[in-house]
Amino acid sequence: MREMWMLAPVLFPVISGAALWIWNPGRTRMRAAAAVLSLGEAVCSWLAILNCMEMRLPLWNIGPGMELCFKLDGIGALFSGLASLIWVLVVFFAFEYMEHETEEARFFGCLIMSLGALTGVAYAGNFVTLYLFFEMMTFFSVPLVFHSRKREALRAGMVYLAYSMLGASIALGGYFFFRRYAFGTDFRAGGILMGEAGPVLPAVFCMAAGFSCKAGLMPLHPWLPIAHPVAPAPASAVLSGLITKAGVVAVIRVVYHMAGPEILRGTWVQYVLLSMAVLTIFTGSMLAYKEKKLKKRLACSSFSQVSYVLFGVFLLSMEGLYGSLLQMVFHALAKNALFLCAGAVICKTGCTRIKDLKGMGRRMPSVMVCFALASLSLVGIPPAGGFLAKWHLAVGAMRAGAGLFVWLGPVVLMVSALLTAGYLFPVIVEAFFPGRDWQDSAKPKADKPEAGKWGEGGWSGAGAVTVSLFMGMPLAVLGISLLVLGAVGNPVFECLRGIASAMV
Repeated sequence: MREMWMLAPVLFPVISGAALWIWNPGRTRMRAAAAVLSLGEAVCSWLAILNCMEMRLPLWNIGPGMELCFKLDGIGALFSGLASLIWVLVVFFAFEYMEHETEEARFFGCLIMSLGALTGVAYAGNFVTLYLFFEMMTFFSVPLVFHSRKREALRAGMVYLAYSMLGASIALGGYFFFRRYAFGTDFRAGGILMGEAGPVLPAVFCMAAGFSCKAGLMPLHPWLPIAHPVAPAPASAVLSGLITKAGVVAVIRVVYHMAGPEILRGTWVQYVLLSMAVLTIFTGSMLAYKEKKLKKRLACSSFSQVSYVLFGVFLLSMEGLYGSLLQMVFHALAKNALFLCAGAVICKTGCTRIKDLKGMGRRMPSVMVCFALASLSLVGIPPAGGFLAKWHLAVGAMRAGAGLFVWLGPVVLMVSALLTAGYLFPVIVEAFFPGRDWQDSAKPKADKPEAGKWGEGGWSGAGAVTVSLFMGMPLAVLGISLLVLGAVGNPVFECLRGIASAMV
């Protein structure tokens, strides 16, 4: 049966990741095993996409209304395919990064298991299956947050766990009430409600708001700027770029495959969710603008940028959803690139604060060029792909007929884009153009093994920091893909438009 292909991308990484953690081989074998497992997962995911589209696979019937099943549709294929490819790059980047860390077996094991649970979220065919893998993903990814076992890491891990479970519990409570008014359990385009929508609107709101916790929607966002900065950079990259999108996928299932856009359009649920998204976009940008630490600035940026995706979802229009899918893809690429660039800088130089990045473009030019490319996309400057996403979100808002959000949405998107430029572009400018005064006063720390000399030609000797192929290759792939997709990505865009049009 071809449907059985859907089991491999979920079971293979969960089982093999746990085995890798228990086995705990030496560093060389650890790298080889992690590379094989991540590449194997990518192959399994794409084989499932090519062979199992629109197929349903029953897994286990617990009782009436409690069946577990997989069904692979356009949203699931997009999310799982994108995650599997980016995960390979993150794993290869982590080889060099984790040389300075301990407990590599636990880290790589949990990293790979998290991908399996994430794929289960994408493949879920009904709410019970979605909830199961959503919680599983949380438990597999928590060890990535408290990896260092320092007090702040343990605290951040517990905050992440508490907020994730709170959000999932709110969503589950909403489903208990929603289930009374549904005709079936499987997700389907247009929704599964029967009768009037009025009685279930609070339940739909609870499900959407609860799952949005993982995406950092206010007021359930505080875990994000706490958890991301303390996790190792490869973990921060997937937490921000991909695991937050699991919340988006869950919200899409609730809004488009359980309640249905026709029932929610024009209701208080739509307007309250749009208000929460707009507030989060602006607040996250402001917090990122004021933040002085690099990884925390990127973390605050994350819940702002992911709320762009949620804003498009809550517009309940084809154009808005299309913009959301574009933003989902380009934010995943850009934010993984930014966190990996930050990780390379921290790993090689120990610099963690924005002010310490002055002149970094001369010490680590390839890393900072990738940082610049990802920043262009995040701000939304053509030809980088982020421009297309923000354009379609603004157009979707103006065409959606959603009251004041027809003009408020585009205004907030524009203000947020300016704030994003305000907190990313100064980093780039000072990295490549530190100024003559800085050249005269630059004094590399003698206790740093990479410390060199600064002269008329810039950093020389050991001061010019290089990264290995393991670090450089993922950064190059992510940076180039943002430009290539933005310039010649029409086949991909048509595929995304088809997914959006099939759901609205």
